[in-house]
Amino acid sequence: MHKNGGMSSHFERTQRIAILGGGPGGFEAALAGAQLGGEVTLVERVGVGGSAVLTDVVPSKTLIATAEAASAIGEAADLGVQFFTRTDAGRAVRPEVTVNLAAVNQRLLMLARQQSEDMRAQLIRAGVKIVAGDGRLDGPNRIVVSTGKGRARTDFDSIDADTIVVAVGASPRELPTAKPDGERIFTWKQLYSLEVVPEHLIVVGSGVTGAEFASAYRALGARVTLISSRDQVLPGEDADAAAVIEKVFTRNGMTVLSKSRADHIDRTEDGVMVTLSDGRTVEGSHCLIAVGAIPNTAGIGLEEAGVQLTESGHIRVNRVARTSMPSVYAAGDCSDFLPLASVASMQGRSAIFHAMGDAVSPTELRNVTSNIFTQPEVATVGWSQKQIEDGIAQGEIYKLDLPSNPRAKMMGIKDGFVKLFARTGSGTVIGGVIVGPKASDLILPIALAVEHRLTVDQLASAFSVYPSLSGSITDAARAMHIVD
Repeated sequence: MHKNGGMSSHFERTQRIAILGGGPGGFEAALAGAQLGGEVTLVERVGVGGSAVLTDVVPSKTLIATAEAASAIGEAADLGVQFFTRTDAGRAVRPEVTVNLAAVNQRLLMLARQQSEDMRAQLIRAGVKIVAGDGRLDGPNRIVVSTGKGRARTDFDSIDADTIVVAVGASPRELPTAKPDGERIFTWKQLYSLEVVPEHLIVVGSGVTGAEFASAYRALGARVTLISSRDQVLPGEDADAAAVIEKVFTRNGMTVLSKSRADHIDRTEDGVMVTLSDGRTVEGSHCLIAVGAIPNTAGIGLEEAGVQLTESGHIRVNRVARTSMPSVYAAGDCSDFLPLASVASMQGRSAIFHAMGDAVSPTELRNVTSNIFTQPEVATVGWSQKQIEDGIAQGEIYKLDLPSNPRAKMMGIKDGFVKLFARTGSGTVIGGVIVGPKASDLILPIALAVEHRLTVDQLASAFSVYPSLSGSITDAARAMHIVD
């Protein structure tokens, strides 16, 4: 039966869908395909959930949650909460806050496996066939999977499909002069083997991943040096937000080396040495390389199947995730869209809805909300201040510092802001930035306003709880009132 309840013709064949990669994009594509009555086969190499669940997003954000807990304990004294224990002589001493990193990493990897198993069970319940192995395209309508055990896989499955969704993700980019060894020099996938907090972690790269791990490991007690090739951390992000994050980093004791590029990284007897392009050296106990990602698109038959790639190896897609071949779609970090798990999920659904003739809204990049899980967090949506200042968008800008908010004062919040962008003349909300604790949750009202084209007056007319951090959003909107 069709979704609308009508009987399908006996001449009509069930649409066959093959999905390569079980991360957020592949997972959502599989669910959507099963929901619409397709015959769905998912090919996954490491486990349902892919890198996002097993080695990237889920474990890293779990680590960050632990770091936030450590920070909260350390900052509790500012609120009048003090921790003491008694010696045998009855004297009160302040205990040291320590982090059992082996236990932390064991917990986060367990949570990642649980999440993967939950997702796998959900797919099986939906009727999706899951094939474990390495897959590649054999033309635009077939996937070949090597399913044998170990490295020398010799058994092959062939999956014919009317629609293929490629969701193979990306891998950490490595520097030719710094080979990660998983002992002293790490990619972000390898950090979870650490059993003790590094004495001195050198982070190469100050983009989102580098900034998040630098923030987390500083909160966990490591000495941290962040090497940034640009003149600010978080290049490309809101300049005011980056300035706040850098100020907090340095205030918390992190060393930030701006306009510094790592030339090569060498193992020493008991650690690492990073040599910068200007000849300076930085010595530490461990090094994290966070210099971007490379799509996992090489050698899987894409070009031979007629699928166009960019120079960087990303798959070219349109706003419904379709590639240059009508039967092939691509979702997630392997595509040339925005590398976010939420976007990958949306692309996976859009691909299937489009392929199966269901209603689909093309993904609008400007409506996508993103978040950087530093302490404090940085959340953004819509047009940016730079785009407004460059004349790409016409808008007014209003910024309200978060420490002036009454709830923020109660919580001891010292840093952050709410920034709103509204269309000149109409007052329609076209974007915003929030820097503060749980900015990832606070950004939603602004995201709704951007998605549904609400004006600042409509946003201001909503009742925010008093006192609350969200009150700063309605306060900012009220300050941008459009006079008739």
